[in-house]
Amino acid sequence: MQYKCKMTVIDKKVFDDLQEKYLEDPKSGACPFYEVGAEYIFERYGDEDTFWTQGKGAHCSEAWDCFSRYVYTALQGGSIMRGWTNDEHMMIACCNDGTRPVIFKIERLDYKVVYVDASDFELKLIANAIKTLEGVTDAVYSPDKNFIEVFMDRNREVPDVKIIKAVKIVGDFKVLRID
Repeated sequence: MQYKCKMTVIDKKVFDDLQEKYLEDPKSGACPFYEVGAEYIFERYGDEDTFWTQGKGAHCSEAWDCFSRYVYTALQGGSIMRGWTNDEHMMIACCNDGTRPVIFKIERLDYKVVYVDASDFELKLIANAIKTLEGVTDAVYSPDKNFIEVFMDRNREVPDVKIIKAVKIVGDFKVLRID
């Protein structure tokens, strides 16, 4: 099993009264760095390690300080907020700018990486077949990665044998490995 972390900006607040009272620019307004609806995916698989590359200037340093520990925990397959949220693989967090906080939804994504000896076109067909499996939320083939990512419901790992069976339904393809 592999893990990614999806972070979504779900809200931005502005406290005009606090900005008026305490800031050098009393009309600073909302955070200019993030937009509601923006999504960020963090991953650590193979040569990818976007935890480190996205942390270097791609995010506001104040926000990064507040949410990076949750992202890191998710990437390691851990419970982000057990006993606090209604889903231990999800956390609602915000930056510590008290006059214009940004609110984030942070989610752990569980997935498997499937390597199949097949052409690009065949891998797209195989990904579509895998999507039909119970417990699979998505199956994505990216030609630049040359494997299929199989995303699953939280706490519901899809057995490798079911994935292999879905591959075989499409054709007599050899599954090289599943990570």
